[in-house]
Amino acid sequence: MSEVLEGYVDKIVFRNAENGYTVLNLVNDDVEMTCVGSFTFISEGEFIRATGNYTAHQLYGEQFQVQSYEFVEPEDLQSIEKYLGSGAIKGIGNALAARIVRRFKKDTFRIIEEEPERLAEVKGISENMAREIARQFDEKKDMRGAMLFLQQFGITATLAAKIYKEYGDKMYQVVKENPYKLAEDISGIGFKLADEIAARIGIGTDSDYRMKAGILYVLLQASGGGHVYLPEEVLTARTAELLGVDVSGIDHHIMDLAMDKKIMIRESEGIKQIYGASLFYLELNSAKMLCDLNIKYDLPLTEIDSRLSAVEKQFQIELDEMQRTAVMEAAKNGLLVITGGPGTGKTTTINAIIRFFEAEGMDILLAAPTGRAAKRMTETTGYEARTIHRLLEISKLSGDMDSRLVFERNEGNPLETDVIIIDEMSMVDIGLMHALLRAITVGTRLVLVGDVNQLPSVGPGNVLRDIINSHHFNVVKLTKIFRQASESDIIVNAHKINAGEQINLDNKSKDFFLLKRNDVTVIIQVIVTLVRDKMPKYVKATAFDVQVLTPMRKGELGVERLNQVLQQYLNPPSDEKKEKEYHNCIFREGDKVMQIKNNYQLAWEMRSQYGITIENGAGIFNGDTGIIREINLFAEQITVEFDEGRMVEYTFSQLEELELAYAITIHKSQGSEYPAVVMPLLTGPKMLMNRNLLYTAVTRAKNCVTIVGSQDIVQIMIDNESEQRRYSGLSNRIHELYLK
Repeated sequence: MSEVLEGYVDKIVFRNAENGYTVLNLVNDDVEMTCVGSFTFISEGEFIRATGNYTAHQLYGEQFQVQSYEFVEPEDLQSIEKYLGSGAIKGIGNALAARIVRRFKKDTFRIIEEEPERLAEVKGISENMAREIARQFDEKKDMRGAMLFLQQFGITATLAAKIYKEYGDKMYQVVKENPYKLAEDISGIGFKLADEIAARIGIGTDSDYRMKAGILYVLLQASGGGHVYLPEEVLTARTAELLGVDVSGIDHHIMDLAMDKKIMIRESEGIKQIYGASLFYLELNSAKMLCDLNIKYDLPLTEIDSRLSAVEKQFQIELDEMQRTAVMEAAKNGLLVITGGPGTGKTTTINAIIRFFEAEGMDILLAAPTGRAAKRMTETTGYEARTIHRLLEISKLSGDMDSRLVFERNEGNPLETDVIIIDEMSMVDIGLMHALLRAITVGTRLVLVGDVNQLPSVGPGNVLRDIINSHHFNVVKLTKIFRQASESDIIVNAHKINAGEQINLDNKSKDFFLLKRNDVTVIIQVIVTLVRDKMPKYVKATAFDVQVLTPMRKGELGVERLNQVLQQYLNPPSDEKKEKEYHNCIFREGDKVMQIKNNYQLAWEMRSQYGITIENGAGIFNGDTGIIREINLFAEQITVEFDEGRMVEYTFSQLEELELAYAITIHKSQGSEYPAVVMPLLTGPKMLMNRNLLYTAVTRAKNCVTIVGSQDIVQIMIDNESEQRRYSGLSNRIHELYLK
């Protein structure tokens, strides 16, 4: 049977802003009780009447588990004084609260609401201050009402605060008339939540608001799949399916959105391309900046050749004909693309370009899309390379209720250098490319290096491929496999796969194996043995360094199933390890985890051996992997250590951004390199089992590739050239600019 507890909030011990989970001390007649539960909006000094039950916590003793609560106005003078002096109203401390209550007694709240000018009768309160106290009192009351109103729609406290800040008292009108506007204006509210609110309010399924919001949502979802635009037929079909309406009713809503400048329409080869406005302008502006950088330098070839020969001799670098061409083109052009597969000498070429420009007295900056790729670039060049985000000096711009991330480097504060070299360009999406180009002044040389046959970026766009396919920029393709690389079957087989040729799987190789197994249970047992026992010794690494790559998320050999199994063997349950279950996934101290979406706001810090912060920053990105170092069940936080010792604290509500990473999809492995890769291949959907995916997986391994499964599937993937179509138009935008 539930019990009732009444009192004022003396102290908020802990609060999770996302889900409202709160630990607070409630005081009544000087008796203090720890209460735990979900509170939509509450602050110290508030008076509540809570319904719930007493429970005994194994660590923290007796607590009151709150099931529901309501706000009540304090009635006795001590309670009124406590509320006013709690800090709930800025500018009123304990002493001033005591004077107000002494003057107005039990009439205090009525005076503040109805006759606020009378507060000036109290020593220390001016007329302006009296009006400000009344304003805050009303706002707090209004905000509390707004929170409770929004709570019925399943909106979290943080989102509710954002909504109230955006609209104020107009919030009720917006929610009741057009809840889809929330999805447009408020970060964190998507179409589905807005649609649920609309259904509860009774807005019709054929409402104009709903139709337009549905179109924008489909375009947003498409961008999550890498598309910058959608052909009109694809957009209308997907929108009709989402909304459960007829396709014929969508066309005029597309035109309305175009009139409102929320979408852009372009036509190419008779196909209407529908863009979300923001992505269209990212492409258009990127194309313009790329063209601006593409200037020619009138330098005599004999002079460049002579300087390059001097660099080769000084640093004992041996370049073949195409590598020399690449360095000379870098000297002659403001923009150069260098592409080639593994073992074709991209790293040697980058090193030669660095030494060439360094000999000319030029300043050089190196960067890559991920921390792992930047670290590898540093190791292979001997020069510091940073992530593009750190190069652009990402920082947090905070507001009262919200904060957003900005790049400090832009057209107003450009990168001060002569040469910029970007590696792993296949991973760069249109948003990041646009941000980078904004920070580069005309006259700075830009060298883009990458393997165009890798999977494209996770984010929208197909930047590297589109730049090459535009045929307006100098591109050097490295094709020769060098002697040392040719001794690696990983590299030889990668090139054969890319060319559609059959590979040798007789297991006579030192670094490329196929273990033929046709039973799922046996395959999983083999994977465990390889990762835990065999591979670490073979490649001189730890079990956590060995990476299982699989094409799929679902299924018996998908990421979700394999992670459950590998966790049991590599990091089993222990009384010494805390764990947290979240959405059917158990996170345990010591687990290998991966960040699965870009979060520019997540703060990180690097600590000395004594726990002192020596560096901090913000931003953890899709594909970053780390180890869970601590789980704090009371504070509801998980501490993860990422590359370079970056420590990040996640609240439990942020765990949707993490997943176990003993096994990951091949898509998620982009830009990473592992001592050994183990890959189960038995069955899978045709669209995934293709050459591009197999090539990417194989090229992630440095010392050893082991495929466990069917040789027939390997050959099927090599033969399957079909890649998932990605709709992007950067090459078209570039071509249009050159035609003007």
